Amino acid sequence: MSFCRTTLVTLALMLGFIIGPANAADPTGTWLTQNADARIRVTRCGNNICGTVVWLKDPIDALTGKPPVDDKNPDPSMRNRKILGLVIFTMASDGNGGWAGGIYNSDDGQTYKGKLVLRSTKQLEVQGCAGAFCGSETWGNVRR
Repeated sequence: MSFCRTTLVTLALMLGFIIGPANAADPTGTWLTQNADARIRVTRCGNNICGTVVWLKDPIDALTGKPPVDDKNPDPSMRNRKILGLVIFTMASDGNGGWAGGIYNSDDGQTYKGKLVLRSTKQLEVQGCAGAFCGSETWGNVRR
């Protein structure tokens, strides 16, 4: 291999290490939802991230006097599972600095196309789409 060709290969390898693939920002930590009604702990689960409900503003359902359950789930066998401890998303890096995958909404029992984008160490943007209709909210950092 000539000097010029070796130099080009070395430069290409070095450039690959410098630029590298787009890595998703790390949103792990505990986040307070925009309405301050729940805290979601985001953790690594393999190469993905998972979000689990770890705190509820109203830990007791006023109608039943018991902890809230997933009573709007379309699957009858899942309607008795407690909201506290529920994994509401598992997302993979989208290659553009964010995370994408389904996000479950226990308020209506639906799973939406979702995306998480870390805006700062104190703000996590959570996006969701139902067909062509999309919306977003900002979660605040509780702990990282």
